[in-house]
Amino acid sequence: MGRYVARRLLQMIPVFIGTTLLIFLMVNVLPGDPVRALWGDKPPDPAQMEAIRHQRGLDLPLWQQYLHYMKNLAVGDLGTNIGGRPVGDILSQAFPVTVRLALLAFGIEMILGIALGMLAGVRRGRVVDNLILVFTLLVISVPVFVLGYIVQTVFGLQLKWTEPTVQDATDVTQLILPALVLGSLSLAYVARLTRTSIAENLRADYIRTAVAKGLPKSRIMTRHLLRNSLIPVVTFLGTDIGTLMGGAVVTEGIFNVPGVGNTLYDALARREGQVIVGTVTILVLVYLAASLIVDLLYAVLDPRIRYA
Repeated sequence: MGRYVARRLLQMIPVFIGTTLLIFLMVNVLPGDPVRALWGDKPPDPAQMEAIRHQRGLDLPLWQQYLHYMKNLAVGDLGTNIGGRPVGDILSQAFPVTVRLALLAFGIEMILGIALGMLAGVRRGRVVDNLILVFTLLVISVPVFVLGYIVQTVFGLQLKWTEPTVQDATDVTQLILPALVLGSLSLAYVARLTRTSIAENLRADYIRTAVAKGLPKSRIMTRHLLRNSLIPVVTFLGTDIGTLMGGAVVTEGIFNVPGVGNTLYDALARREGQVIVGTVTILVLVYLAASLIVDLLYAVLDPRIRYA
């Protein structure tokens, strides 16, 4: 196991370098000049613009800028934005909010998705199964921004069960609606994936053997059927953690959540390349860590899996 983890960590290095390099190059070819934007509608001072570019290293070739960024990243420095504020400070305020939102959405999609999928799988072809399939298809068909406004209008403005927009990001109850919207698409996929896996494993030989041995139904369902059926679901859930954090731009915009999504959107609007690259760098690390954890969970779910 230790050698496998060490090998996976070494494999992550070129992936991380390649991803950050690609994002760095893409950000630096965006149209617009962030230094010029500091003057707004006023005419800029060319001498001051050049001085700021030189101070920020924006006058260097791209490969030198990237090497300088990676050198600072090695010591935990994500750089500063055009206004001189450290990117680490900006993300330290935004990331905890998005982490809470993503974890809440992850819990909703995992619990409800697996429960609905298991219910549909064991009752395949019946009314309950058909209703769950129709529900998940409806959720998949509705765009996130449409679903977000519907949920906000019905539960926030009409029923007044909660605030329509997030007033206090530290209050978890105010994050329930945006978390439900954020995790709705993944919830539908988890339910369908669990249903398919449950239905296939119900016909497996080991299930028939467990029934023939007279094992309790609850033990067959949880220890044998569900455990073996969760391997493809865990794969999806593991990769979805990063997706929830990076894909919260629309949801955070609708519900006014001051998280990574809003920070990334503002950085794109202002051509703040350093903030964009720093944000994406952290998201890449989240993706890589989640991928490693998922691979290690395979051995927990299926004892037949061994890592050399």
